[in-house]
Amino acid sequence: MNKLLPIFIGLILLVSHHHSSAQGKIKISKENAQATSKDTEGYFGPSGVVRMIKQDKKGNIWFTSWQGVYKYDGKWFTNITKEQTSARFFSILQDRKGNWWFGSIGSGVFYYDGSFFRNLTTKDGLLNDDVVSIYEDKKGTIWMGVFGGVSCYDGKTFRNYIIQGDSMYADRSGKTFLDRPATEVNTVLEDKTGKLWFGTRGKGFIYDGKTFSVIANKGKPFTGISSIIEDKQGAIWLGGKDGLWRYDGTAYKRFAPNAVGYVFEDRKGNIWTSSSTTKGGMMTYYHYKTLDYLRPTITEINPMASVVFGILEAKDGSIWFGSEGIFQFDGKNILDFREE
Repeated sequence: MNKLLPIFIGLILLVSHHHSSAQGKIKISKENAQATSKDTEGYFGPSGVVRMIKQDKKGNIWFTSWQGVYKYDGKWFTNITKEQTSARFFSILQDRKGNWWFGSIGSGVFYYDGSFFRNLTTKDGLLNDDVVSIYEDKKGTIWMGVFGGVSCYDGKTFRNYIIQGDSMYADRSGKTFLDRPATEVNTVLEDKTGKLWFGTRGKGFIYDGKTFSVIANKGKPFTGISSIIEDKQGAIWLGGKDGLWRYDGTAYKRFAPNAVGYVFEDRKGNIWTSSSTTKGGMMTYYHYKTLDYLRPTITEINPMASVVFGILEAKDGSIWFGSEGIFQFDGKNILDFREE
């Protein structure tokens, strides 16, 4: 086998069935930023955990891993952060200006403008240095989900919101968590009405700009929410410990009872999820034309991987997913980009 080419791995397609306070000003600039060194390139991606995946306007695939942040241009894998830090990376965002934000576990967030890096940590006012999720709202504000709550950054100042039991509140004391509190913010979403949704290991919250309320269905709170999206129709999807749910603005509908790790909508409107089963990692998509049926049509894809994390549909229609390495699904086969 040509070791310079990615290899095909097995997969099983299961039959479709029915079934606020201001901390110090830290405006990002190049004065105290660190320039990138020569990039490290290769034919292969990482062999360790890959958590999240994004694609830029040029078609490059970016993903966070325990071995660094990688960029794939269709031929070469470049470890963007190797010369900067040995941190493990979890979350990723490209903001509306084209700048990148990389959330790490234990080393805060790294801002990258294509030439320079800037590392923001609790010393700068970030609530906690384990950055599990990153999101940009419609105003361009960056929200960073961490252990203990969420940090909101406007380019100059942090505002932090802390989770305490069944409540979430704006902190005005400048408090930061050097340790790891019990509850982290796994996902952040701003819906079409401007409300912010926060999914956590504990209860989830909705913020209308003034008040936090618990996400609940008929009085029962959702817990362990790992992923929240808004689909093209404006419905909210929740994935987590309680399964997969859709909220149409009036009522919640349950699509899957088993735990869901990640939720993604493709261009057609199919809803994809990742989960772990006794068979290992699993991807499932719910066919968009049947979402309103009592029993929608679904297709389960078993990539024979131990676990599946983030999912992305690339511009060419292929599906990329993170596991112990990075993989591409073209509808029939799966490409494994780890070195053999």
